[in-house]
Amino acid sequence: MPIVVGVRFRPVTKIYYFDPGGLLDLKEGEYVIVETTHGCEMGQVVLPPKEVPEEEVVGQLKKVVRRATAWDAVQAAYYRAREAKALERCAEKVKEHNLPMKLVAAEYSFDGSRLVFYFTAEKRVDF
Repeated sequence: MPIVVGVRFRPVTKIYYFDPGGLLDLKEGEYVIVETTHGCEMGQVVLPPKEVPEEEVVGQLKKVVRRATAWDAVQAAYYRAREAKALERCAEKVKEHNLPMKLVAAEYSFDGSRLVFYFTAEKRVDF
């Protein structure tokens, strides 16, 4: 049976499962760096490594790259702090271009290489 670890990226969001690799001693509450489809991200262990039936694993599990360091925490905090400013700047552009949309949130990736804006709109918005 495969061993998985449950990781959450933001509070009160979905739990994603990863292969802990050699890190079988991970504890709930620890932070880890994992490889996702969007690159490396930092998440918090919410379910320590445990065996699960083979049929519960859908697709190929991505691996936990390593435990997060103090520097990783500083870097993540830096980009989280910049999200409000990015959202403010985006709101200016939405207003400037008269776009029919309402901004919800801005989210930087762990390393700051990607910035995603979440929004709602009645219809499709062409940029």
